[in-house]
Amino acid sequence: MPTAMEQRLDRLVHELNEIKKEMILQKVQPAIRTARKINAWKSLGEKISVRWDHVSAVDEIRQQRDRV
Repeated sequence: MPTAMEQRLDRLVHELNEIKKEMILQKVQPAIRTARKINAWKSLGEKISVRWDHVSAVDEIRQQRDRV
């Protein structure tokens, strides 16, 4: 039969493991949010690329300057 000291130690180890799991989960959640934001920007970039009229950015700026 485990002694009271061993039982306390087992509870402490269990609690430390639970705290460690919680800390890992807290780190994972921001990473998931960041990944979602990156994917949203990539998706938006792809939508813009589909609509792009194939004029390079340099040519577009040059055309805008020529109009003024």
